[in-house]
Amino acid sequence: MRAGHDAGLTATRMRGGDLLRPYPGARIPASAPPMTHRELCAAYLLRSPEGQFFSHVTAARLWRIPLPLRLEAERALDVGVVKPLPVPRLRGIRGHRLTGTGLTIVRRYGLPVADAASTWCQLGTVLDHDDLVAAGDHLVRCPRKQERGERRPYVRLDHLRSVALSRRGPGGRALREAAADVREGADSRRESLLRLLLVRAGLPEPELNQEIFDDRGHSLGFADMLYRTQRVVVEYDGDQHRTDYDQFEKDAVRLDDFRHRAHHHVVQVRKKGLSEHPQDTVARVREALARADPSSS
Repeated sequence: MRAGHDAGLTATRMRGGDLLRPYPGARIPASAPPMTHRELCAAYLLRSPEGQFFSHVTAARLWRIPLPLRLEAERALDVGVVKPLPVPRLRGIRGHRLTGTGLTIVRRYGLPVADAASTWCQLGTVLDHDDLVAAGDHLVRCPRKQERGERRPYVRLDHLRSVALSRRGPGGRALREAAADVREGADSRRESLLRLLLVRAGLPEPELNQEIFDDRGHSLGFADMLYRTQRVVVEYDGDQHRTDYDQFEKDAVRLDDFRHRAHHHVVQVRKKGLSEHPQDTVARVREALARADPSSS
């Protein structure tokens, strides 16, 4: 409210019916578009006491960790404090009192947030195994092209595993089991889920994000998953193929090159092949591997 007074607004004006109150002490015009997750965090920060920071699911979203839709849609914010500070208790806020052991508070988009490794550990009691692995895959990923203002990976794989091994208390076992399955190279949550599906079905573990070359040594692009010996590529076709025609065209050419210029068998998997017909997907990959190498079946 102090910012409102400093801007020349009276107390009566700030109680106006045309203003929404996302949190005590914060006001926005009722006519404004729905606030984004980041804007909600910034609005809360206007009135939060010293020592509070974003944690758990809220921190995960600030780290852009891929989450199940039910968590992506949440409006409540997770706010942490380190003992002995009091836990925040407000409408729309989930307060957490943390020990501070191994915890570092960093800035993301100007907001105080738990460091990436601590955020992942906080998800140990929130996510199931596969989504916890996918979250770890995201944090250890080092993209071929770094985004401006980002430094990837957010966490080194060896550090993530070390933190998981040292974790005690609720979620500790889940973190240790997930850390063993985290890999570098997955570009999306669904790629991670697909890899886990195949391995859990007893298939060999594929290499991730590997470059494919033709007979003359010319690069044809990168494969989501590669069984190098059997020359089998497994690709997850994401939703961008419905919304980005240029990307669809590029991927179609790339996969065609894998087939005809590099002589690889390509298995394409779409959303339903992962969520509704996983056994059919496993069977298709198993068949492709067996066709190239009967001993793999």
